[in-house]
Amino acid sequence: MKMERLRKIIPKFSGVKILVIGDLILDEFIWGEVSRISPEAPVPVVWVKSESSMPGGAANVANNIASLGAKVHIAGVVGNDERAGILKKGLTERGINIDGVIADDTRPTILKTRVVAHHQQVVRIDREKIEGIPTGAADKIIDYVKSIIDEMDAIIIEDYGKGVISTRLLKEVLGVAKKKKKIITVDPKEEHFSYYKGVTAITPNHHEAAQAVGVKAEDKGGILKIGKSLLKKLNCEGVLVTLGENGMQLFQKNGAITHIPTVAQEVFDVSGAGDTVISTFTLALALGIDMKDAAYVSNIAAGIVVGKVGIAVITQKELMERLK
Repeated sequence: MKMERLRKIIPKFSGVKILVIGDLILDEFIWGEVSRISPEAPVPVVWVKSESSMPGGAANVANNIASLGAKVHIAGVVGNDERAGILKKGLTERGINIDGVIADDTRPTILKTRVVAHHQQVVRIDREKIEGIPTGAADKIIDYVKSIIDEMDAIIIEDYGKGVISTRLLKEVLGVAKKKKKIITVDPKEEHFSYYKGVTAITPNHHEAAQAVGVKAEDKGGILKIGKSLLKKLNCEGVLVTLGENGMQLFQKNGAITHIPTVAQEVFDVSGAGDTVISTFTLALALGIDMKDAAYVSNIAAGIVVGKVGIAVITQKELMERLK
């Protein structure tokens, strides 16, 4: 009965508008095979067979939302470089509105290069500058948010700790979003938890949540302590803690605590699974779905995406099929 009810909401994703704000990343993949160890050093030699790139970080969240059929705007900062052109082109091709993407000469577009051989990641190379963005760039994002807030059903804050999300930017954005009674969800950075007071919900993994409150997440008791502490500390409606192979634990302001077991049939790659969780969770909340059911749908979505190799997204059709 629950499955049938949830299946009916998935097509309604197409009528939702979401604004994603956060750190924009270009994910680059080098796909190859390993047949020998280098004679120069004890490292594998990767024979490159193909290369690809796709939106990462906050851009991957926007990609997930677009793939699920909703309308999405994105706000963040890129450099004035070739990578920015590749990233913006990739976003535009996926139907994502990039009017809120600000170009800044003082920093490069963040690039994460993953070398993958035989479905296994061999190494990751990061090229980034993580200092806070200039005041002018932050002002442009704030002005953009104010100009489109009335059109949006929800805002997702994607904080990768790369400089876009600051106390000042969040104070302005959360102020206008709360005034307009918009849903606000956050994929947090552990050092920034104090920034997120009063949001609708946060979706940390258990490591981030544990670090934020200084409690070890080694057992059920630890997770319970962490969830309750975060709810009280942030005064939010819900805390959805992702637990890897152990599923999720949802803590709600009304006192309800719900454990949702994982539904992953096979796990190839957990990269980007958190992005799928917050995307699906927020879409469901934007449709007025109960937070527990929204968490349940996001858990199903995560179970699909971890069965794919690389940073992946899911579609309405895949989610509908799994909900059968």
